[in-house]
Amino acid sequence: MLTAQTPVEVEQRIRHIQDAILPAVLTKREPLVSTKLADRMAELHVLGVSITVIHNGEIEWARGFGVTRVGGPAVTQGTLFQAASISKPVTAMAVLHLVGSGKLDLDADVNQYLKAWKVPTNKFTETSKVTLRELLTHTAGMTVHGFPGYASDSALPTVVQVLNGEKPANTPAILVDTIPGSDWRYSGGGFVVTQVLLQDVTGKASPR
Repeated sequence: MLTAQTPVEVEQRIRHIQDAILPAVLTKREPLVSTKLADRMAELHVLGVSITVIHNGEIEWARGFGVTRVGGPAVTQGTLFQAASISKPVTAMAVLHLVGSGKLDLDADVNQYLKAWKVPTNKFTETSKVTLRELLTHTAGMTVHGFPGYASDSALPTVVQVLNGEKPANTPAILVDTIPGSDWRYSGGGFVVTQVLLQDVTGKASPR
């Protein structure tokens, strides 16, 4: 729920975001130059964004900017976006919470936690088992870089179908094709494995 603030306070905070976006990387000795949100969106060819600011564990304000598509309606608080990789730090936080409570070991074989699906064994996993630490740091040797998503009217696969590359999944099977821990390679597929592991350990399924 939104925290109680006067309309003037909320608008001042929103206006600050609209008028003073900081650069993604701050380099020493370079002048600090902020840009307007609209200018940054135009530079990156982004038609619309939705911004929510959370302060002290509560939503302070939320607002949409731009449009959903060329000639389409404006972005609002209710506009749906694909969460994509913004879910990765949230997933990592959930894993570390369970590690802190003693329910998970970052360096244990993940197959000891997985129930609905197991990391397929092959010549690479015989050399070294996949661990949570490797999954979270993209060093588990797992395939599938990212996921294109699904149209709102298309059939949605189960998580296990995504892992196995089975229709209606639109990506190949997620597997290990290099020795775990030997190299860094971005793998959204590894985070799907982590998702299933969290479901199996907590007994709570992720919404589809």
